[in-house]
Amino acid sequence: MLCCLTKLGSCGIFMAEDFRIKERTIMEFKELIEARRSIRAYAENVTVTADDIKSMISAAQQAPSWKNSQTGRYYAVISPEMIAKVQSECLPEFNQNNFRNAGALIVAAYVANRSGFDRDGNPTNECGNEWGAYDLGLQNQNLLLAARDSGFDTLIMGIRDAEKLREMLGIPEDQHVMSVIAVGKRAAEPQKPERKNTEDIVKMF
Repeated sequence: MLCCLTKLGSCGIFMAEDFRIKERTIMEFKELIEARRSIRAYAENVTVTADDIKSMISAAQQAPSWKNSQTGRYYAVISPEMIAKVQSECLPEFNQNNFRNAGALIVAAYVANRSGFDRDGNPTNECGNEWGAYDLGLQNQNLLLAARDSGFDTLIMGIRDAEKLREMLGIPEDQHVMSVIAVGKRAAEPQKPERKNTEDIVKMF
């Protein structure tokens, strides 16, 4: 009887500990989501290494995609010389200023005519290549959260010269260039932009 009670007590302790771990994990994930911001002022002298970038992209790869097509592609710019070249030649002035001092740039693209298409190259529904962009967005969200979890901050820039980026980075013609993501560390704590009320964007049936 004592043995049974001891085992039952241990089981209860493990169950309580599992619950606390689960509760803490949920809270940490919510805090991570809240902590992510689109940063437009970066601290100086912050290095983002190739391993840092690979860790973020590895997280991006865990996102779901249309029939597991995994069409997202990334081009990481980490040398100061190449960052300056992309900055001056591929981005408008206001975006050049927005990511000044960032330690890396990640160009996000996706392989066209695959996600959302059948084996004969026909779109499966009216969305067509929008599915490729959709899948890339799922990947990029993972990337942004992984960056923040590692102590980095990010800014997605959609106004860019896609053809200059394609030429400069050797991006194949069958890939659509979507965005440039700056990576660095915030120089100041930004205010959180106001979000719409959940009730305003959802309908329950």
